[in-house]
Amino acid sequence: MSRLRASLGERVSTDAETLAAHRRDTWVLSELDDLEGRSGPPPVAVVAAASTEDVSTALGLCRAARIPVVPYGGGSGVCGGIRVPEGAVVVSTRGIAGLVDLDAACLTASFGAGTLGIDAEQRVQQEGLTIGQWPQSIDLSTVGGWVATRAAGQFSTGYGNIEDVVLALEVVLPDGTVLRTRRTPRASTGPDLRQLFMGSEGTLGVVTQVTFSLRPLPEARRGRAYHFAHFQDGIEPLRRLLRDGWRPPVLRLYDAAESGRHFPDACPADRAMLIVLHEGAEGLVELESNAVAEICHACGGADADASAVDHWLRDRNKVPGFRGFLEKGIILDTIEVAATWDRVAALYERVTASLREVPGMLLASSHSSHSYRSGTNLYFTFVARPDDRARMAETYRESWRRVMETTLAVGGGIAHHHGIGRVRRDVLMQELGEAGVGVLRALKRALDPDGLLNPGVLLPDPSDAPRS
Repeated sequence: MSRLRASLGERVSTDAETLAAHRRDTWVLSELDDLEGRSGPPPVAVVAAASTEDVSTALGLCRAARIPVVPYGGGSGVCGGIRVPEGAVVVSTRGIAGLVDLDAACLTASFGAGTLGIDAEQRVQQEGLTIGQWPQSIDLSTVGGWVATRAAGQFSTGYGNIEDVVLALEVVLPDGTVLRTRRTPRASTGPDLRQLFMGSEGTLGVVTQVTFSLRPLPEARRGRAYHFAHFQDGIEPLRRLLRDGWRPPVLRLYDAAESGRHFPDACPADRAMLIVLHEGAEGLVELESNAVAEICHACGGADADASAVDHWLRDRNKVPGFRGFLEKGIILDTIEVAATWDRVAALYERVTASLREVPGMLLASSHSSHSYRSGTNLYFTFVARPDDRARMAETYRESWRRVMETTLAVGGGIAHHHGIGRVRRDVLMQELGEAGVGVLRALKRALDPDGLLNPGVLLPDPSDAPRS
């Protein structure tokens, strides 16, 4: 610790308030632990890095002293990706923020990794441009966190996910070495090194700068909405319109339970609601809107009040925190998975049916919010109130177990955009197989042989734990 202070001075904090604020992310089980007096240990220090050099210095010193390091961005993760182990140092990237450079001709902009997503988006919009990455946490999450968790945004069907909008990265490796990938629209120089860090959740390096490939702000925008007799009936128009090459940025299909909750005035009772947002050149928006409407009508959809799209745009990021529910003895979460089109209906039916078997389950519902040529994601919500408050954590784990096991049995993928953290870690072997997990372990050993960077995350066993 003395070496950290000698090198980084006031950027090293050990006051109780700062330490407590960097213990964890917003994972439900961490919230529950806090509520029930089982808070985990705080870090021994927080390094408020102000530059890439600060991160490099901190990682180099901690590696020499065999001290675990947990990278910290906005702290908005929901899968337990941040849960500081005993004796660890947190390196916060929030001070590495702001625009580094912007080139409107090349449609590129670079930001410090600690820049909040909304700040980055608003800055490029001043130039008539957009990143197109709109996660629900855009006001809370950092652009570096988007990379680390392999995030998706609400406009992903048209604009793509984080891997589609990142042009280049700057990353500090566990030994303090700085890696900068080249800014080029495409390369064939071996495996794409950027991809090593997208979804690595702070286990292979600390992202310090992100360069985005931008788009012009759309010239026109139009919302349309449709309702279907059943959720399963709405899946086919999604498949057809994407197969035909249409790419509305927002394409969200809600089952009856969620439609009634979100759109009570626009969707008839017990119907599934599809909202569509078209963006782009005026003529293209008109053409796409008409083509999608034709497909929806042909699949049995009926027109709904398009104001539902405006309602969603206005309220889409207004989500209540977990604490108020937990205090009432209610345990809940959302779980996003994905599947190819031939498996989506079965996945929806089997997961919701299995969740409803959990004692105390109040709600098991789903919507699709990110779609592709070959399939879509399903975003499940469960809400339960066990008879005994002492069983809240047990109910939570049982609900997650059922979703993961059913998804694997159907042939889907266990994570679409929130990552692995700790909540999915123990089923990663079933998703990737021994060979896949073996590759991750080999990467971890090669880059972080002492297992010091964010230990306990991603890998499904303690093989990445710090070694003395």
